[in-house]
Amino acid sequence: MPVHIARPTTVLAPHKILTTEIAEDIRAHHPDHPRLGAILRVIGNCGVDSRYFTQPLTADTITGTADVHTRTARAFTDALTMAETAARTTLQQHSLELGDITGLITTHATGWSVPNLDIHLTARLGLNPRIRRTALTTTACAGGAHALIRACEQALLHPGSRILVVAAEVLSTSYNHADTAIEHMIYKALFGDSSGATIVSSDPIGPGLTIEADGLFEYALPGSLDFYAGRIDTTGMHFDSTKQAAGGARHAMPAIHDWLDGRQVDVPVIHPGSRPIIMDTASALGLGDTDARHSLDTLREEGNLGGVSVLRVLERTHHQPPADGAQALMVAYGPGFTVAAVHGTWTS
Repeated sequence: MPVHIARPTTVLAPHKILTTEIAEDIRAHHPDHPRLGAILRVIGNCGVDSRYFTQPLTADTITGTADVHTRTARAFTDALTMAETAARTTLQQHSLELGDITGLITTHATGWSVPNLDIHLTARLGLNPRIRRTALTTTACAGGAHALIRACEQALLHPGSRILVVAAEVLSTSYNHADTAIEHMIYKALFGDSSGATIVSSDPIGPGLTIEADGLFEYALPGSLDFYAGRIDTTGMHFDSTKQAAGGARHAMPAIHDWLDGRQVDVPVIHPGSRPIIMDTASALGLGDTDARHSLDTLREEGNLGGVSVLRVLERTHHQPPADGAQALMVAYGPGFTVAAVHGTWTS
């Protein structure tokens, strides 16, 4: 019995920040950095023109000296606000009532709260207190795809399900001038804040992806534990990576090919972690820039949105829908180097 992923809704944070503004901010805070010229060149060529933050670039929790408590509390509050808006908009878009929702899967890795996003949303939205809930808290950039996998499993197990999937990330909380390595400077320009939501159901509620049980895939690249990692100290939350991380997608593609086992991919929904990540994935699938345009456009206009990214790319795909029956692959990458992927058929 197949299940269905409906059209997502994405909410972008309110403050649009240009890459030129971030370059000026880095120049002002690190005028004596020995690699300043190289940093500014890399930032200018990272494929991101703009992104959206929940707070102004000048906010104390972004470029100031706010402590870890202030930063993480602000990040969670902002994530919850965006998540609620995305969830309500999705329910309205698909003409669903709160009582129609049987499950809730959330993903959020950029703030800290116990209880987490799932409990807060259950209360704020007024969802049935007996709905099936799962809160993903460390899947980060792979979170949206992981959440869809968990929702598909729930729908396969419980016919008649309608599961609300919500992702929210405030990646600007890792914008921290205590981090001066070149990779940290790149992340300052790469990340953006947003939330996204969609419905996974046993029966179609409009155009979207139809998924069979063998269309779900998860993989942890051996030896990649430190490729991407989060870190927290008194100054806030930080995001670290190694040189090997840049080639993670290439190293993971053989496992993805083995799982696909010859299945066609017409429509790529690739996590816009960076231009190399997008194009390494597309090229390995025999696809090019035009095929991956929705991922590239998301990266350029909104940056890497973390766990929300694949929902945003899928939403853009709905704006220019593929032909009925087209084969789609959604793939996202997360820490250390993990893969979450969904293969399905476009149903119009």
